[in-house]
Amino acid sequence: METLRIALLGAGTVGSGFVKLLDEHRGRFRALGLEPALTGILVRDPRKPRPGWVPEGLLTTDVGRVFEEVDVVVELMGGTERSGRLVLDALDQGLPVITANKALLAERWEELKPHAMEGLLYYEASVMAGTPVIEPLSGVLRGNRTLELHGILNGSTNYVIGRMEDGLGFAEALAEAQAKGFVEEDPFLDVGGIDAAHKLTVLARLAVDPDFAWEDVRAATRGIQELTREQIFEAEAEGKRIRLVASLVPNGGRWKAMVRPVKLPANHPLAQAAQARNALLYRGDAVGEVLISGGGAGSAVTASAVVGDLLRMLEGYPGHPPLPEPVPVPDYEPEILEEA
Repeated sequence: METLRIALLGAGTVGSGFVKLLDEHRGRFRALGLEPALTGILVRDPRKPRPGWVPEGLLTTDVGRVFEEVDVVVELMGGTERSGRLVLDALDQGLPVITANKALLAERWEELKPHAMEGLLYYEASVMAGTPVIEPLSGVLRGNRTLELHGILNGSTNYVIGRMEDGLGFAEALAEAQAKGFVEEDPFLDVGGIDAAHKLTVLARLAVDPDFAWEDVRAATRGIQELTREQIFEAEAEGKRIRLVASLVPNGGRWKAMVRPVKLPANHPLAQAAQARNALLYRGDAVGEVLISGGGAGSAVTASAVVGDLLRMLEGYPGHPPLPEPVPVPDYEPEILEEA
């Protein structure tokens, strides 16, 4: 049986989940004639406490050890600088890369795009964790003209808002989300809307424009850090729920992408996404309305998409392709969502 040599970058929440799932799915790899083996796990601090299933003997700060004779690179370390250098080095060598790093994809796309066009970049886990949206937008939904999309793309803020609906204050709800491993190391990336903005940028490049600018999305982003229980309860009295929603809509002959808290009618499809769940509402000219909903945060949920991408690669499918060129902006009146 041939050995599949995997370099793993990062052993945090998602990285440790990947190690566990990789072992649990070992039989599926063997069915393909492959024995998965980690060549090493690159970390900043090998002494940091980690789950018992993460092999201490593979933890290293030595990049050379991890990259020695590998077949595929799995990047789960986050950030844009060091991770970007390592990912681009691997791609330049012709190695396929599987990543959950939405910040890297959003902010360094110009460098990554040529490799994505070659099919070397797999990134289902970068948006909505294990709930598939990258695959539909880069595949079957391209049989439509995109009219608009709206999504709850950050499970952490959705969890915080859900717990505030239960009566907790913002700080208490955020602390609970952190304890459950739903929040980024820098909480502002979540509560400030940056994480959702990164993800919306990735989706925009798949749906309408392969060169959609991260800076434009960032400039139209507002988070939930100022949200109060009083606002939550006032919305409920109006029969509405507040959610952090990322939207991509036609506006004045161009595409506009924005992230902000909005007040949704209680029966709105996105208002039904509770706790750490995510949802994407897509509207196309042929298919009409499509709702994709599921888990959007957590170790196992995100790691499941990483393992799925690895199996996809081994089955001979290329990575997720961006659009070859921008699509026309439709003459269409999008849904108007009331900002909170």
